[in-house]
Amino acid sequence: MLSFGLMTLSLNHEKGYFYELAKRAQSHNIQCFRFVPSSIHPLTQKVNGEQFNLTANGWEPCEFPIPEVIYDRCFYSDDSHSSQCKAIVKWLKTRKDILFLGHGLPNKLHLYDAIANTSLSPYLLHSMPLSSGEKLIQSLSPQQAVVIKPVNGSQGRGIYLLKITSNELHVQTDKLTTHLSRTFASSRSAIAWLNRLISNQDYFVQPYVNLRYEGNVPFDIRTLIQKDEKGNWREICRGIRTGMRNGIISNLRAGGSITSFESWIHTLPESQSEFICNELDEVLSRIPIILDQKFPPLFELGVDIGVSDNGAIWILDINSKPGRTVALTLKPELTEILFNAPLLYGKTLKIRERSHSNEEIFSIRNS
Repeated sequence: MLSFGLMTLSLNHEKGYFYELAKRAQSHNIQCFRFVPSSIHPLTQKVNGEQFNLTANGWEPCEFPIPEVIYDRCFYSDDSHSSQCKAIVKWLKTRKDILFLGHGLPNKLHLYDAIANTSLSPYLLHSMPLSSGEKLIQSLSPQQAVVIKPVNGSQGRGIYLLKITSNELHVQTDKLTTHLSRTFASSRSAIAWLNRLISNQDYFVQPYVNLRYEGNVPFDIRTLIQKDEKGNWREICRGIRTGMRNGIISNLRAGGSITSFESWIHTLPESQSEFICNELDEVLSRIPIILDQKFPPLFELGVDIGVSDNGAIWILDINSKPGRTVALTLKPELTEILFNAPLLYGKTLKIRERSHSNEEIFSIRNS
């Protein structure tokens, strides 16, 4: 039976998702475990975690060897536990006896740098590191607002919209379901705030593009793409996420809502909707191919696309550890596909590894 590890920074994270995976695992001859990287004993290399008991329909504490296949669902912050776990995961990825479902992507700025010179470049917003508050304030103009984002950000946290008018800096952000704004009357106070912000974590800067729907509502197109059990990329679902009125992000954690892509695209003139659909199809087909060329193997992607008021398409974010809320909300008929996909692809990886090992043994014996 194949051992399949669900790895996260806390056993309380994604409990519902892990339960749905685990209860389907035995039908694929897979035993599911869940664990935290820091729970691996450095000497015995045994793991203190939990094993899924199908009879009891739940998780049970146990000690077990490091699973053969690992599904990495770790979402890191800037705390010491995240740093510890990052180092352990880096070590795990060097081991030839362990297969990762996907190896993940680098931070947002490194990802931008890696694909800025590919055929995706026309769809990218120019991004550069935020090195100091002074330099940013000096570069701002009333004609171009900017957005600053954490390099290692996720779920829409820590994103700010900055606009300068005369001698004032206006800052907006969304926190959970609240839209906040603040005005700095002097450049000195604005610079001090920015420098405090970047002293805690790294940020980068992008030009602001109006990505809003009717009624001044921010929106984007979230697409889930996964590899099937044969290792071929497949688009699973495409949906619209809308944020709060007058807000700046459409992330669901910040009070966003979900509607179908079809209901939105049909509100547009036929010529515009046809252009957008063709552009989306082209971009979404290129992204996984280019990322597979640039980075270690991936399993799934959540791609966020913005459409500006002039119809231009922009890649806002590419996430290698996407959620499934949009897909499950819009297409509940995909439930079995979504909860079986990681297990089936994990089996494929193991079969390929065994086949490769057998070929090497056969080659050595006949050399």
